[in-house]
Amino acid sequence: MGVPLPRKDLFEIPPGIIYLDGNSLGVLPKGAATRAARVIEQDWGQELIRAWNSAGWMDLPRVVGDEIADLIGAPAGSVATGDTLSIKVYQALDAALKMRPDRRVILSDSGNFPSDLYMAQGLIGTIGKGHELRTPAPEAVEAAITDDVAVVLLTQVDYRTGRLHDMNRITRAAYEAGAVMIWDLAHSAGAMALDIAGSGAEFAVGCSYKYLNGGPGAPAFIYARPDLVADIDPALAGWLGHEAPFAMEPEYRPAMSTERLRVGTPPVLQLAVLQEALRVWEGVDMADLRAASQRLGDLFISEVEARCPALTLASPRDAEQRGSQVSFAFEHGYAAMQALIDRGVIGDFRAPDIMRFGFTPLYLDEGDVIAAATTLQEVLETGAWQDPGYQARGRVT
Repeated sequence: MGVPLPRKDLFEIPPGIIYLDGNSLGVLPKGAATRAARVIEQDWGQELIRAWNSAGWMDLPRVVGDEIADLIGAPAGSVATGDTLSIKVYQALDAALKMRPDRRVILSDSGNFPSDLYMAQGLIGTIGKGHELRTPAPEAVEAAITDDVAVVLLTQVDYRTGRLHDMNRITRAAYEAGAVMIWDLAHSAGAMALDIAGSGAEFAVGCSYKYLNGGPGAPAFIYARPDLVADIDPALAGWLGHEAPFAMEPEYRPAMSTERLRVGTPPVLQLAVLQEALRVWEGVDMADLRAASQRLGDLFISEVEARCPALTLASPRDAEQRGSQVSFAFEHGYAAMQALIDRGVIGDFRAPDIMRFGFTPLYLDEGDVIAAATTLQEVLETGAWQDPGYQARGRVT
């Protein structure tokens, strides 16, 4: 058993706020702002360029990568950090296609996050070798893994509904068909126990600003199965992926580790904040966290269905079949969510009609869940969402 949950004392939660949006942006951990100030004022301010060595800036991508590796069930040295998730998807896809040069199909699903699909489409156009992107319905993916598929690219947890793919079963199906497997862990890293090494997948990617609480724009990560590293030919051959960056050699020579998947100068400020944020996981048993998340999600479903009959459950009812989120469909979901946020319960909206709520047991408890459902009931019963101020859509929904 790990430390008791929740651990609200480790987070900066604004008074009067119930935060159910951890699957888009996690809460600020205590200590993160102080760490950022120290990097700015002391490391940068006093050490200046010397801080690359004296403050360990150059090692941060590897050090933070190892800490993320612990949370996703990967060995030390197998996770590189930096750049954005879209860039890491591109890197993994390109490497995977090169491993299967005689195949021309990238298989994903119709529910995948659009940016993953965009990166696949862009890569296909860039390499110009007649590749095809197939996107069957999520439940039809396994049957679609045929012997012409080069790579299977899936997000483990559907960003809209929370539907959960069976990682081990699908990875095994990809292996048996001779395809390379890439998992996007954006909505599962920090939300459930993972064993990416045990799954046998060749690659995994993810972001750190959701359940890992790394802050807006926090760096992404990429896992490469250690036995494959020497065979990875990076599409983005940046200088920090070089075996000896400061040798300044005119030809690229990739590092003989996952470091070859680094590209440019690491985002030191954000890596430092992320490293501080990861301290909240010390002593947390991921099985306990997953069980707590499932209980909170089940309670929310029960409360909302009893109080808000106008909403339709869009997530799997079985907690084993969904990630750490619950989604409800409502024709006026955007306006209702704005009214809810205005009353201190923060979730988010995904087109066309999804009201999405994330359950993070690190800083949520049953009282929060019941209070959130009660507030949602009030918004719907009073018609508060019909206020014209809640109809206008912001740039970010």
